[in-house]
Amino acid sequence: MRLLIRPAFYKFVCLLLLVTVRWVPVWADTISISPNYPIQLAEYGQLEYLLDPAGTMTFADIQHSSGFQKLQKQIPNFGLTKDAIWLRFTVKNNTGFPELMFNVTYPILDLIDLYYPGSDSRYEVIPGGELRPFKKRPVVHQNFVYNVSIPSGAASTFYLRIQSREAILVPVYIGTAREIYNKLYNDDLLLSIYIGIILVMIFYNTFIFFSVRDWSYFYYIIYIACVGMAQICLHGFGYRFFWHENLYITEQSVLWAGALSGISVLVFVQSFLHVREKAPWAYRIMTLFVVVYSSTIVLSLLGYFSVAYALIDFLAITGVSFILLFAIMQAVKHSRTAKIFVMAWTVFILAIICFVLKDVGIIPYNIFTSHIIVIGSAIEVILLSFALADKINTFKAEKEASQAIALEISKENEQLVREQNIILEAKVQERTEELQNSNRDLNVALTNLKDTQTRLVEKEKMASLGQLTAGIAHEINNPINFVTSNIKPLKLDIADLQDLLSRYDSLAGKTDIQEELKSIEKFKREIDIDYIHEEISSLIKGIEDGAARTAEIVKGLRTFSRLDESDVKSIDIHEGLDSTLVLLRNGIPPNVNIIKHYAELPKIECYAGKINQVFMNIFSNALNAIKSKKEQHDESITITTWQEGSFICIRIKDTGIGMSEAVQQKIFDPFFTTKDVGEGTGLGLSIVFSIIEKHKGKIIVNSTPGEGAEFIIYLPLNITNHQS
Repeated sequence: MRLLIRPAFYKFVCLLLLVTVRWVPVWADTISISPNYPIQLAEYGQLEYLLDPAGTMTFADIQHSSGFQKLQKQIPNFGLTKDAIWLRFTVKNNTGFPELMFNVTYPILDLIDLYYPGSDSRYEVIPGGELRPFKKRPVVHQNFVYNVSIPSGAASTFYLRIQSREAILVPVYIGTAREIYNKLYNDDLLLSIYIGIILVMIFYNTFIFFSVRDWSYFYYIIYIACVGMAQICLHGFGYRFFWHENLYITEQSVLWAGALSGISVLVFVQSFLHVREKAPWAYRIMTLFVVVYSSTIVLSLLGYFSVAYALIDFLAITGVSFILLFAIMQAVKHSRTAKIFVMAWTVFILAIICFVLKDVGIIPYNIFTSHIIVIGSAIEVILLSFALADKINTFKAEKEASQAIALEISKENEQLVREQNIILEAKVQERTEELQNSNRDLNVALTNLKDTQTRLVEKEKMASLGQLTAGIAHEINNPINFVTSNIKPLKLDIADLQDLLSRYDSLAGKTDIQEELKSIEKFKREIDIDYIHEEISSLIKGIEDGAARTAEIVKGLRTFSRLDESDVKSIDIHEGLDSTLVLLRNGIPPNVNIIKHYAELPKIECYAGKINQVFMNIFSNALNAIKSKKEQHDESITITTWQEGSFICIRIKDTGIGMSEAVQQKIFDPFFTTKDVGEGTGLGLSIVFSIIEKHKGKIIVNSTPGEGAEFIIYLPLNITNHQS
């Protein structure tokens, strides 16, 4: 079991990969690397091991220990254990080159230290493992790769110390640099091909899902993604490229990915084979598996890594076996879907079983069994995609049958239509006269309807703005969570400082002050006092930033929350502009700069919520115009304010696509829009125009295609005087 490790203790726990000796031991077979055998897997009698249950033995204890035993397995495989494992092996270099390389191809070991003989006959150590800084590895790769110096024709002995919360496997390849790098390349290439297959299948099935709207495809997409992520975690790709600097994700990723892949496949099978409708008993069992899989995530979060890992291995065999059994039962009942599923699922189950049997040492470790999950899941993903594709044929047959029925009904309806046409023609004549009379009334009503509809949409948009502010308020949780998350580590650091101070206080009355001071200095190194000082400053700075961010959001919401005020208010127009920009902040692309040129202006009388809506609509149009540009550079929205007599003026200028003269003539017309069908209502600027008209102001538009647009708004200082 592995816990989160504080920095000082993290340094103390640096103990992991191989140690060598200057003399050739007689207790194990020597691994000879020659031009004929430039790379070898250390196996069987070539390795010796020693168990350290307490994990307290030093290298000096190990070096002189007589407790080493020959390895009787193909590779070191110790399963799930809390023991520290020591390995010893001897390598003879007959290649003619003084440099060889080691490659430990199991990348999810927590701690692995290599002890090797240095130039002064003393053993030196290279710490490694997932818990160690990734960038300090001798070779930056997810595997543990080391350069070792062995004079040509000589032999050296090496030691490895390993501890891990997962099953401990230590496949060690030894060879020339060329052969080791070639193996690394081949392993990476195989996994890259697998990732490519997974991505292709995700995109392909996503396209099919949006075409046929069958939720089996959606669950299958989730399943493919989870299985792919599990393999990326198991083979160290995720650790290498994404989260090697995040200890928490490193600890949890393999367990989370394994649990999520199990849950996703169960949910997919329930949907794909219609388990709930065909076999409620099987649906309940699969749901139980989902619950147990979920419990492994809880165990992982609580720190019970070994238990969670063992439970996932157990569920992998029992769960997939049950799914296969159920699918076979459905296939026997002549379910075409189940038959195709059994073919695909059998491949993956055999891969799972082989992988687990390899972990427990029942079958040999080789390039095939070490990548069996990758190979099996890739084949299974492709076959299951075929199974899902077969559903399209079923949909096609059902559609053709329904079209035949519809054609027959259409013929019957055609006869009825002919009979009804005679009657309808007489009635049409009567109705024509009535319609001509009512048409005049409708033309008048249509004009009134447009005005009414504009006002209704305006109210609806005001309501949506209220929902927008409520949604933005939810963002307050982010900085607050940031503050609260810093409190716990701050308490821990303060506790360490209090402990240190108490040690200084205890010096009073002591006779051996120097010895106590040495003890205190040792304690300071253990807790890494310099790091604690830096961390406290960083945590306090984070709390200050979170509080400032919360205050900024609250201020913006308080200013913008005037949407429900129907009375004329005296406001600062700059506050309205700033609060609107706060609400739109998440929608502003990184390459768009907001440039403000604010003059000193008096407060004006207006309907504050409606004026904020004017700013919201114009800013939204400006951002859409910028996003519509084919080539994005450094874009901007410039806001300028000034006063002209009894009016204040606001100019909002963007660097978007601009408008033609014809478009400028129509932009304030209700329902006019340049957006595609379904993307715009054409009421935004119509509402802007009506609000400004209500305030007895005016709006001017200046624009040239390709050079952006400029809106100039004139608002009276005193709306009451202008209304009178």
